Amino acid sequence: MGLLTYSPGRTRVKICGLRTSADIDSAVSAGVDAVGFVFYPPSVRAVTPNIAAQLISRLPVGVDAVGLVVNASDEQFAAIRGAASITLWQFHGDETPERCAELAAGDPWMKAARVGEGFAFGDFSLQYGHANAFLLDALVEGYGGGGVPFDWQGIPQTWVSENAPRVVLSGGLNTHNVGEAIARLHPCAVDVSSGVESSRGVKDPALMAQFVQAVRAADVKSSSQ
Repeated sequence: MGLLTYSPGRTRVKICGLRTSADIDSAVSAGVDAVGFVFYPPSVRAVTPNIAAQLISRLPVGVDAVGLVVNASDEQFAAIRGAASITLWQFHGDETPERCAELAAGDPWMKAARVGEGFAFGDFSLQYGHANAFLLDALVEGYGGGGVPFDWQGIPQTWVSENAPRVVLSGGLNTHNVGEAIARLHPCAVDVSSGVESSRGVKDPALMAQFVQAVRAADVKSSSQ
């Protein structure tokens, strides 16, 4: 179905920062809707376009391959696009709306927001109004993967209601808190990376399975209320 197929009562799941065939197979077995590949060399989770292409070839139809880029140059982006069959782009840097649209060139894309105190949700969604989704991440040093949640209570309820079909919630999610996040915000999807790792950059198959199970349990609970 893909990451951005909004279905009330079924939260989509993306696991980001996968680097090995075992990671892919475990994520698919767990029942994810999307996997994310980090094309940002400073990250411990970074992969090359060619490695990503090999990993994407293991994905079944219907599971999105998300390409995460951070202020990529034209040359860097072209190398990724030329090698890897990315189905959804994630712009995680300081890209303008125009730059996102230029690089995506008609492909679906989402813009990551680094949410800190006083973040202007309305201005952000207005500025990036042509995005297919808004990914809400914590404001941490670097770009994502910090394992730090932000204050979900700080998200205006009216904004959540208006934008839920396009909201992908990230930032410090794990098996223990994702249920609360879903109950509070009812996002289209949730995105996890460090929350399913046994050590920094190393995915844990059991944690991946447990995370997806926690999401499904939260969906059941929300549907019954």
